[in-house]
Amino acid sequence: MRPVFQWAVGERTIELGRRTLVMGVVNVTPDSFSDGGQFFDHGRAVEHGLQLLDEGADILDVGGESTRPGVKVETMAQLSERTGGNLAPERAAVTADEELRRVLPVISEIRRLRPDALISVDTYKASVARAAVEAGADIVNDVSGLQWDPEMKKTIAALSCGFVLMHMRGTPEEWKNLPPVADVVSLVKRELRERVQQAELAGIKKKRIVIDPGIGFGKNLEQNYPLLNRLSELQDLRLPLLVGTSRKSFIAKALEKNGEKPSPQDRLYASLSAMVISILNGAQIVRVHDVKPATDAVRVADAVLSSR
Repeated sequence: MRPVFQWAVGERTIELGRRTLVMGVVNVTPDSFSDGGQFFDHGRAVEHGLQLLDEGADILDVGGESTRPGVKVETMAQLSERTGGNLAPERAAVTADEELRRVLPVISEIRRLRPDALISVDTYKASVARAAVEAGADIVNDVSGLQWDPEMKKTIAALSCGFVLMHMRGTPEEWKNLPPVADVVSLVKRELRERVQQAELAGIKKKRIVIDPGIGFGKNLEQNYPLLNRLSELQDLRLPLLVGTSRKSFIAKALEKNGEKPSPQDRLYASLSAMVISILNGAQIVRVHDVKPATDAVRVADAVLSSR
C-alpha cells in the first residue's frame, strides 16, 4: 500500500494515499496543447469545471497560461533581470493582470456554485497565486517549483493553502536544447529535495506540500519512461506525489505510426495506461483531462493496491 499522508489545505485536512484523488484540468487559455482554447470563454470554463466535478473529479486545476512545449514564457526572475528589478506585469509573456482576468471569474463562480469543491490554481506568479487564493482557490500548483518568481516562496508561506511543487528543467522554449542527463530520476529526486528544503526554509510547512516530478516538463521524450518506471524512488522524500501524464508528447511518441503522431484528444487509452502505472508506482493524486474514464481506471488500480 502507498504511504498515507494528511495534506494541510487551508482549514481542511485531506487524506492522501488510501485512494487516488483525481485532479481535473480546466484550461482557461487560448493556446493549450490539450484542448486548443476550447474553454477560454469563462462560462464554458465554469460549465466544464462543474461537469468534471460531476464526473468524479476530487480537485479542479484552473490555469490561465499555457506551458506547452516551445511556448515562450518569461519568468518573473528573467523579467526582473531584464528590467533592472522592475517587475512590471505588463512586460510578462502573459501578464499577471491578463492571467487574473482569465482565472478569477472561473474560480469565484465555481466556488459560489460548489462551496465544498477543492480548487487549485495553476500558476508560477506570486501575485496570481495570492489573488486566486483570496478568490477561493485552496491550492497553488506551481509548475516552476518556486524557481520562476522570487516572490512565490514568501507568498505561499504567508497563505494557508495547499502547495504543489513541481520539477521542471529550463523553460518550455529551451526544452529541445537542454543538455542530456545521464540519470533523470536521480536528478529529479535531488532537485525536488533541494526545492522542498528551500520551501521549508522560507516558512512553508512540509505538511502543506505535494511534489510532482513534472512528466514532460524539461525531460526529453525517452526520459519520461524511466521516470514513470522508477517513480517509487521518490517516496524517499516522504511527501505525497502528484503525477500528470494525460495527453503528453511522450505518449504520442510511443503511439507513433509511419511518422504520424495522434492528436492530444486521441491519446486517451495510452494516457490511462500511463496514469495507472503512476498509481501502482506510488502516485496519490493524478492530473487528467478525461475525468470519467480516469475515475474508472483509478478504482481498478486502487483495488489492486489495496490487495497488496
